[in-house]
Amino acid sequence: MQEQELKLVSGYPMLLGVFLALGFIVLLIVVAVQAKAAWMVWIIVILALIWSVSLFGFIVNGPNQSRVIQLFGTYVGTLREVGFFYGNPFYTKTLVSLRVRTFETGQTGTSEIKDPTSGKVIAPASHTRMPSKVNDREGTPIEIAAVVVWKVVNPTEAVFQVDNYEEFVKVQSEAALRNLASQHVYDDPNDERSLRGHTSEVGEELRKELHERLHIAGVEVMEARISYLAYAPEIASAMLQRQQAAAMIAARRQIVDAAVGMVEHALEELNKRQVIELDSERKAAMVSNLMVVLCGHQSPQPVLNTGTLHN
Repeated sequence: MQEQELKLVSGYPMLLGVFLALGFIVLLIVVAVQAKAAWMVWIIVILALIWSVSLFGFIVNGPNQSRVIQLFGTYVGTLREVGFFYGNPFYTKTLVSLRVRTFETGQTGTSEIKDPTSGKVIAPASHTRMPSKVNDREGTPIEIAAVVVWKVVNPTEAVFQVDNYEEFVKVQSEAALRNLASQHVYDDPNDERSLRGHTSEVGEELRKELHERLHIAGVEVMEARISYLAYAPEIASAMLQRQQAAAMIAARRQIVDAAVGMVEHALEELNKRQVIELDSERKAAMVSNLMVVLCGHQSPQPVLNTGTLHN
């Protein structure tokens, strides 16, 4: 819907006129009482009603605020100017804030603290924001939440295109986050784009998707980022063991690679300096001993050979 900027007159002259009209009505009441003119009562009542209705024409518009104006269901325009104004008393004025707002996705839950021995509640229930439970691309249940920073840039669309633009932002943000989580894995050792390893990229992808969903309501998404990410409690222990095993395998692979390089360097140096000549069997034994020493968990116990080279 095309927005039309509305210009209104200043409210200060009209405020002076309202006080003057009030003084005139009071004067008529005094004259009617002194003259005992009953016919003036109807004039006073009509003027009092007109004066009361005229009070609804004043509009105070603050910074970063706008008002979508309608007259009997017809869109008149949008007031964006800051100040004190006066318009038609029959205008319907819908306030729309243009300030930057933020919220965190998830479900609202209640939590209370109980005494472990007696079971009595020692702290009242408080409303907390719980992360959403979804499945990632591999079907692994995870808990995820995101912080969305947004603001209204087109008040007319925010009022007329959706029923409740604030609720619309929350529902669409939750749906976009769930859809994004289902398209990525929680973690990937191959450095593929994952939720945990590429938080900035995933946040930018979420912002773009939210912009496509919310621009119909005149809303601009300024920033979206993952604020909470974890495995679901029922699989958290198993996934922790898997991560520990993966880390141990990676560490072992690095140790073996380094040990092989050291053994190769030792054989090359022995051959270059001609310190000793070893046949294939002795080389194999030397490589085996060095690999045990370099890759073992514990420090090896030395064995002194007091015989010949072969015994």
